[in-house]
Amino acid sequence: MAGEWATETTFATLIADGALEIGDGYRARNDELGGSGPIFLRAGHVTDSHIDFEGVERFHAQLEPRLRSKLAMPGDAVVTTKGNSTGRTTYVTPTMPTFVYSPHLSYWRSKDPNRINGRFLRYWSMGQEFSEQLAGMKASTDMAPYLSLVDQKRLRITLPQIGEQRAIAHILGTLDDKIELNRRMNETLEAMARALFKSWFVDFDPVRAKAEGRDSGLPKRVADLFPDSFEDSELGDVPRGWNDLPLPSVIEVNPTRQLKKGHVAPYLDMANMPTHGHTPDDVIERAFGSGMRFVNGDTLVARITPCLENGKTAYVDFLEDGQVGWGSTEYIVLRPKAPLPLELAYCLARSNEFREFAIQSMTGSSGRQRVPAESLSHYIVVVPPTEIAERFGAIVGPLLSRVAHAARESRALAALRDALLPNLISGKLRAPFQLVIDVKDSKYEKDQRR
Repeated sequence: MAGEWATETTFATLIADGALEIGDGYRARNDELGGSGPIFLRAGHVTDSHIDFEGVERFHAQLEPRLRSKLAMPGDAVVTTKGNSTGRTTYVTPTMPTFVYSPHLSYWRSKDPNRINGRFLRYWSMGQEFSEQLAGMKASTDMAPYLSLVDQKRLRITLPQIGEQRAIAHILGTLDDKIELNRRMNETLEAMARALFKSWFVDFDPVRAKAEGRDSGLPKRVADLFPDSFEDSELGDVPRGWNDLPLPSVIEVNPTRQLKKGHVAPYLDMANMPTHGHTPDDVIERAFGSGMRFVNGDTLVARITPCLENGKTAYVDFLEDGQVGWGSTEYIVLRPKAPLPLELAYCLARSNEFREFAIQSMTGSSGRQRVPAESLSHYIVVVPPTEIAERFGAIVGPLLSRVAHAARESRALAALRDALLPNLISGKLRAPFQLVIDVKDSKYEKDQRR
C-alpha cells in the first residue's frame, strides 16, 4: 500500500540519497582475540528474540581504533547473512555493550532520522516484504544461503512516512522492551537460585563461616540450621550430620508416568529445550507416540551430545494440574524424593559438577554419544537435613514461579506483537494508536485511535 501513507523505494536509492548506510563485519584473526576490548559478535549470538552475549570473545583493547568502522551503534538493525540462520534480525539498543560485527552479520543504519527510523527497519525485516525477497534470493543458488551486500542493495522497501515509522516502532518496541525486561529479570532470578544452591550444597558456605567464627550473612533462624563443623566422607569434607548418598537414593530417575498411546498431550521437543533458564520456548499439543513422560515438578536433562554440552535443561511447571506431558527419548527425567524440594533437582542439573559428571559418563559412537540413566547411580549427592532442604525450597520455589509467570507473559506479548506486526507494516492497521503496558499488573490494553 503506497501513496500518501508510504513510498516504494530500494535500499540502493536510500543509500544514494544519504539516508541509509549498510555494511558487513570485521574478519578477525585468532591472534586479535582473547583480550578485554570490544566484543566480537558472531551470527550465532543473534537469536530470534535478542542478542546473547554469554560466551562471546573479545578483541585486545589496543585494537579498538582499527575496529571503529565496524562497531555497532544504537539504532542499527542487524541481519544474519550466511547459513541456515540467514535473515534472522535484531536491533541494537543503547544499553548493549560495545561490540564489533562479524562477517556473517550486516547492519542497516539510518543516516537521516527524518526519513528512516532504525527500529522500524528491524520490524520491516520481520515482515512479508523482506521475507519474500529473501526467499527468492535463497532459491536462486544451490549454495548455502547468503545475503550479500549487493543483494541487500537490491531490496525493495515500502517506506511509510517518518511519523508512521516512529509510531510503528514505538508500538512494537514497547512490547519487545517489556519482553527483554522480563528476560533479564528471569536471568537474575535463575542466577540467584543457582547461586544459593552452590553456596549451601556445593561450597557449604554457611558451615565454613560458622566453623571459622565468621558471620554467615544469613538470618539467625536460618544460620542456626547449619552445623559448625565438617566430617570426612568419600567426597572429602562434608557438613557434620549430612549424608552422602547415590543420586537414585534421593532423586527418582525416569519415574513412571501413565500416558496412553495416541492421547494428545503437551509435547516438548529438543529444539525448544532451554539452554539457559528453565522455561521452554514453546510447547505444542501432539498425540503421544514414544518418548519420556513428565509432570509438573520434574526436571528434564538432555542426555545426548551436543544438547547436554549446550545445557539443554528444563524444570516442568507449564502443565495443568494432573496433566502428563511428553518429549524426546533423549531426556532424563529427575524428581527429588520427599522431603527434598522439587526445585533442588533442577539446580543440581544446572550445576557444573553434575554436568561435568554427565559429560564424562557419555558412551556410544562419536557424534551420537549419550548418558546412560544407570550411570547416575555413581553420582553422589550430599543430602542436607530436612529443615535446610525445606528452607531452600521455600526460597527458590517462589523465584522459579516468578520466572515462569514472566515467561508466560512474554509469550503472550510476543503473540500480540506478531499479530500486530504484519498489519502495521502493510498499512492495514494504521498507526498511531495507544498501547498501554501495565508493568505492575502484567496486563495490556489497546485503544485504537484513527
